[in-house]
Amino acid sequence: MAEFAELEEIDGVRMTWNVWPQSRLEAAKCVIPFCALYTPAKQTSQLQVVEYDPVPCKTCGAVLNPYATVDFNAKIWACPFCHTRNHFPPHYAGISEASVPAELFPQYCTIEYSLPRMGALSPPSYVFVIDTCVAEDELLAAKTAVQQALTMVPEYAQVGLVTFGTHVHVHELGFSDCPKAYVFRGSKDYSAAQVQEQLGLHSQAAQRRGAGGPGSPQTGGPGGRPGNRFILPLSECEFAVNQALEELQRDAFPAVAASRPSRALGTAVAVAAALMGGCLPAGSGAARLMLLVGGACTEGGGKVVDKELTEPIRSHKDLAKDAAPYYRKAKKFYDAIAAQLVAQGHSMDLFACSLDQVGLSEMKACIEHTGGYVVQTDTFTNPIFKDSLRRLFTPAGEEGYLGLSSNATFEVHCSKDIKVCGVLGPASALEKKSPLVSDQVVGVGGTTAWKLCTLSAGTTLAVVYDIVAQHGGGGGGDPMAAGGGQQFFLQFVTRYLHDSGAMRCRVTTITRRWVDGSNMGDLIQGFDQEAAAVLMGRVVSYKMEEEDDFDATRWLDRSLIRLCSRFGDYRKDDPDSFQLRPQLSFYPQFMFNFRRSQFIQVFGNSPDETAYARIQLNRESVGDSMLMIQPALFAYTFNGPPEPVLLDVSSIAPDRILLLDAYFYVVVFHGSTVAQWRKAGYQDQPEHAAFKQLLQAPQDEAHTIIQRRFPTPRFTDCDQNGSQARFLLAKLNPSATYNTSSSMSSEIIMTDDVSLLVFTDHLKKLAVQS
Repeated sequence: MAEFAELEEIDGVRMTWNVWPQSRLEAAKCVIPFCALYTPAKQTSQLQVVEYDPVPCKTCGAVLNPYATVDFNAKIWACPFCHTRNHFPPHYAGISEASVPAELFPQYCTIEYSLPRMGALSPPSYVFVIDTCVAEDELLAAKTAVQQALTMVPEYAQVGLVTFGTHVHVHELGFSDCPKAYVFRGSKDYSAAQVQEQLGLHSQAAQRRGAGGPGSPQTGGPGGRPGNRFILPLSECEFAVNQALEELQRDAFPAVAASRPSRALGTAVAVAAALMGGCLPAGSGAARLMLLVGGACTEGGGKVVDKELTEPIRSHKDLAKDAAPYYRKAKKFYDAIAAQLVAQGHSMDLFACSLDQVGLSEMKACIEHTGGYVVQTDTFTNPIFKDSLRRLFTPAGEEGYLGLSSNATFEVHCSKDIKVCGVLGPASALEKKSPLVSDQVVGVGGTTAWKLCTLSAGTTLAVVYDIVAQHGGGGGGDPMAAGGGQQFFLQFVTRYLHDSGAMRCRVTTITRRWVDGSNMGDLIQGFDQEAAAVLMGRVVSYKMEEEDDFDATRWLDRSLIRLCSRFGDYRKDDPDSFQLRPQLSFYPQFMFNFRRSQFIQVFGNSPDETAYARIQLNRESVGDSMLMIQPALFAYTFNGPPEPVLLDVSSIAPDRILLLDAYFYVVVFHGSTVAQWRKAGYQDQPEHAAFKQLLQAPQDEAHTIIQRRFPTPRFTDCDQNGSQARFLLAKLNPSATYNTSSSMSSEIIMTDDVSLLVFTDHLKKLAVQS
């Protein structure tokens, strides 16, 4: 797997199969879909940035790349995708074999073009939407965190403020005489046009959509900026926004005893999205709707639960039985807002700080389709909330800087005999019809171009392909195509607004080879089991949400049995003879851990927690997604440096400290003897300096992981036999349980779950059946 990770460092691409069979029939037998997991904004070491426009093919639109065949004398290049012969543009007249442009260098398969900007650039904009139906100390913590975040925002960035309780208040920051706000009824549904009209933005929005561009004279005060009464540069409204926050009180409408407060969360999101649509030119700059919520919506559009506390909020069981009365309606409400935000090019971030659910499951489309972030914690006083909010505003050059780009479009080109099924990731479809679109749809399909409102350095899209060649037809036989038809090509073109304000276009072109599908040795050599596990995770998460009565465990098990039956080495009906090649040997273990994870086993998790986990799995890179599927476990002892150990209960020892990185949380677990020594205070004695270092090393490593990751993971520091030890035990393979006869482990797990050994024994039996 190391060689695939090295390839990823160069181009940001991991593929489930790096060698593809030449026919549709053979492709179907491979079980795992053919997919490229691509990280468009990955920070690679040898990325070349050039200051001119890319050269597209006149037929298919693919960009000039190192695999194009070039005739230097005639100044013509042949596109490797559609084999069209294209003339170079006039400014390429000086090219020759001795003087080649950067995009034709073999080492620059990934190249970035810095493009001239069309139209005026809008500064980044942040609209804070704050829940006031929370306790006094909670509201104070939320206000303080926002005020601290504003100190990190550059002076030129634009800021808006919306607060909500029973009703929604849009604060007019441009009115300097006294604090002034427009109030919208929480129980009423407003269209975007109605909101803009009531705020006096409607004529401006229409004017801007018509002849007036960002620079045309507008009503709305100084600078002719539309809507600048509500969303202003921080330099102009810093006093007003801080004054509004200082004077912000708890919702004036008291909650009735034994009832939830009247919280118009859905209306607030709809009003804020309409406000941003009326004030900010679509697609001209980064804009984020930042939602700080302390509970579920109980009023108006997007309502997820009744006010009576006797009515619990929906659980997975309710969703499965269709017994959640507000779920479908709320989901439809938020889906409409998501489509509106995508059209405007704006992202929505959710900071859910509540012990109960807030309705993230219904709001998921608003976050995922716009590429926003979710932070889930129990209170606004929790450091996870404060650190995550601060991280979003960390300026360039400082530790923790996220480098978020915005308004990206992502386009795919591929060779003949390959079609695009769709994308699994934080993207929404741009209705671009193309002959490359497959009839089979996976994820966001029916197009070859997608929009991403936010693009981070780790955002990874899974592009799923369909091989449509009939037997032996792969690659075509065009002599001008490199390799005489033995190769195929894939290209990814990402145009985005860099956080520096420049327009960029990153082009990655990769090639892989066709093989005869019956040659299993060749096929399995190109199998990337980590990429395959991550793709299957995304596919299953998608199917669990989209398909009714989908049995995820059974579907995964069947896929795994078919894969092992096809690519394993064995004699029929002899399980003891079964062996897997090294390229496939870890995959069953990945699936075993994935079956036990919170993505599949939703019992004990709320729909909000499941939605949060799936949003992260659908966005992060292969390395981070693998930690969600199969956490990493490291052991610290006196005997040497820290070492990776098996994710198994047998790894627990009294004189060991274990560090578990499960992506969403990090656990430092002290064995019973180490915990006793620590409680006895040995680490404070000079002669036990080595013990002090042993205790400190995993803490330092955990701190490093937490600093690097966003959103901030939860940290748990626990001892063997302590209550918090469950965070580690839940992730370990239960090789020693209360009903195993002999145990080599110093710990047993109280569970009826099968162990990895039992799982693989059953897999062998089923895979070798004739």
